[in-house]
Amino acid sequence: MSEPTPRPAASGAKDQVARLLTLVPYLHARDSVRLDEAAVALGVSPHQLLKDLKVLLMCGLPGGYPDDLIDVDLDALEDPGGDGVIRISNADYLARPLRLTPTEASAVIVALRALRNGASQDTRQVVDRALAKLEAAAAEAGSARIDPGRDGADVDTALLARRLQEAATQRRQVRLTYFVPARDEESVRVVDPRGVVTGQGWSYLDAYCHSADAPRLFRLDRVSAADVLDSRTTTEPEPPRDLSEGLFARSSATTVATLRLAPPARWVVDYYPVEEVRALGEGPDAPWEIDLLVADRRWLTRLLLRLAPHARVVRPEEFTDTFLDEASRTLGLYEHLT
Repeated sequence: MSEPTPRPAASGAKDQVARLLTLVPYLHARDSVRLDEAAVALGVSPHQLLKDLKVLLMCGLPGGYPDDLIDVDLDALEDPGGDGVIRISNADYLARPLRLTPTEASAVIVALRALRNGASQDTRQVVDRALAKLEAAAAEAGSARIDPGRDGADVDTALLARRLQEAATQRRQVRLTYFVPARDEESVRVVDPRGVVTGQGWSYLDAYCHSADAPRLFRLDRVSAADVLDSRTTTEPEPPRDLSEGLFARSSATTVATLRLAPPARWVVDYYPVEEVRALGEGPDAPWEIDLLVADRRWLTRLLLRLAPHARVVRPEEFTDTFLDEASRTLGLYEHLT
C-alpha cells in the first residue's frame, strides 16, 4: 500500500487550529511516535508538523504558567543527535472526561444545531448523537457542571425522543415494539404520536394507541424498536399532556383506591392511572399493592371483575362492598343458565 502524499498545509490560523485539534488526541493516544511517521499519518509535511508542535507548547490549562502548559521535547526533534521522536508531557488532563458549565454546553448545542442545518446526512448522524449527549446531560445537570460522557443507553433514548418528536410534528404514525413488564412480554402496536414528555424522571411518548383504542403513555426506555411509517395519523391532533403534576391528572372528583394485585393482574400498572406501586415481598410471585386514581366507582367495579380472582380492594372499604355486591349479582346470572 502506498503512503498518502502529504497535502500542503494552509497557513491560516483557522486551519492550524483544526490541525492541532487532530494532533493532540493523536499524540495522546501514543506514548511516542516519530516525526516523519506522524506527519504521514496526519497528512502534513514534517516541517509543518514541527511548526505546529511549537504552537502546542503554548497550549494548556488556563493560567499560562509553565506547569499549566503542554511540554514538547523539541531537542529530540531539532538537535542533530536527536532521535526524531515526538514526546509530550504535562498533558495528563487530556485524558480526563470533558466537563462543561451550563453556559458552555448551551453554546456548543447552539453551534451544533447550526452545523446540522447545512450538513450531509452522514454528518447529521454524528451531530445528532453529540447533540443527544449534550441535551440529555444538560437536562439533568441543572446548575452543576455537565458531563457529556454519558452512558450509551441515555444517548439512545435521547435520539429516540428526537425521532419520535419529529414524527409527531410531521403527523406520521409510528410502529412501536414495546416491553410490558407486568406481562413480561413485548407487544407491537401502531400509534399516533402527540409528543415526547417528561415526568417523574422518565421520558414518555404521549400517543393514541390503535391497539388499545385510547391514549397511552409509553416509557421510552421500554421501547425496543420504533419505525416511523409513511402513513399519516388518523386521530385529531392534540398537544401532549402536561406531566408537571404527575403522570395522571387528579381532580376533586377522583378517589385513591388501594388494590392488592397478584402477578397475573400486574398489567394494570401499565394501562391505568397508578400513583404508586409497592412490592409486598421478594421474588416474582410477591403481590403488589398499588394506589389507583378512580373517578367512577362503576369503572373500578368492572375492572375488578376482569381481574378476579387476582385483585382485591384494600381501601376504601365501600369500594369492596360495591364490588362484592356486583360479583354476587353476576354470579346469580349464571345460576339461571344451569
